[in-house]
Amino acid sequence: MMMTANFDRTLSDEDVFRRRATFLQRIHVDGPLLLLLLILGAVGLTVLYSASGRNWDLVSKQAMSFGLGIGLMLLIAQIEPRFMARWVPLGYLGGVVLLIVVDIMGHNAMGATRWINIPGVIRFQPSEFMKIFMPATIAWYLSGRNLPASLKHTAIALALILVPFVLIVRQPDLGTSLLILASGAFVLFIGGLRWLWIGGAVAAVVPVAIGMWYFVMHDYQKQRVLTFLDPESDPLGSGWNIIQSKAAIGSGGIFGKGWLMGTQSHLDFLPESHTDFIIAVLAEEFGMVGVSLLVLLYTLLIARGLIITVRAQTLFGKLLAGALTMTFFVYVFVNIGMVSGLLPIVGVPLPFISYGGTSLVTLLSGFGVLMSIHTHRKWIAQV
Repeated sequence: MMMTANFDRTLSDEDVFRRRATFLQRIHVDGPLLLLLLILGAVGLTVLYSASGRNWDLVSKQAMSFGLGIGLMLLIAQIEPRFMARWVPLGYLGGVVLLIVVDIMGHNAMGATRWINIPGVIRFQPSEFMKIFMPATIAWYLSGRNLPASLKHTAIALALILVPFVLIVRQPDLGTSLLILASGAFVLFIGGLRWLWIGGAVAAVVPVAIGMWYFVMHDYQKQRVLTFLDPESDPLGSGWNIIQSKAAIGSGGIFGKGWLMGTQSHLDFLPESHTDFIIAVLAEEFGMVGVSLLVLLYTLLIARGLIITVRAQTLFGKLLAGALTMTFFVYVFVNIGMVSGLLPIVGVPLPFISYGGTSLVTLLSGFGVLMSIHTHRKWIAQV
């Protein structure tokens, strides 16, 4: 017994971890996160099959994207956060360059230029990658400074946020640009941004909003705001989407009409039923119970992210994990809010449920970063 105890004391922290860790911990996978993500993936494919009108092609593409995302998540989980931090600035610069390429020669679809299209190879949306590189860059920058950040360092961080924000607004993609802005702002907030400056930012919301209304927002974006304030003013035009969405949600009742039994989406009353408005399909077919269970899954996922944030052992990991978790919360909150008429429509998909390959892969990559932060530690506490 004495010899064993002495031997244990000579082991490095990594050796002790390998002896005590579970299989999932040894391969740097967080079990609760993985389980929740697999459940959400299954729910998403089930709802998408109905929302897309039983289109197996869309479902199979989404399943392939989910599989690719899971593989990338597991790969990213193997990378130590300190190694990630070294390459974050290069990733940020690469993302900005891709956004500039989109601005110059991007692929246009439905009046927006958001994609890079390589015919016969791939079509992807570079702005999605900035949802990870943006908070990672601000976390990398602040982790090397004294916190709370000084006015100079805060200004530099805001400049880093504004460059991709402006490029994405130009596409135009107001929803994604606001998410990018929020992801960077969350890092500043977690880093101890002074309350006086927060108050100043809140006070600036009104003049900034007025400036965006007159000089930044396009006509269709302004119409979305007006529709949010009074959707019944144009029930057959701009107000059609939100009116039909609320009708679908309300018609589901407590338990819903049953899977594949929805009428609003299947009879084409509900536009974009497989993307931005997919939760209206879920509400119609599975009712309040189905929506509540989905919200519960999201809540558990966010709670797990916050636990990882609290237990992160480095400042970079804490800032990045917290920002990724809170950005995911904003994803969910904004989509549900806009579909139910509580927020203007800004084109934000519902995580893991809405159709979209680039978005799905990016989300899972972000959770791979969370797994890396949680599992690459000097000691592992069982949770």
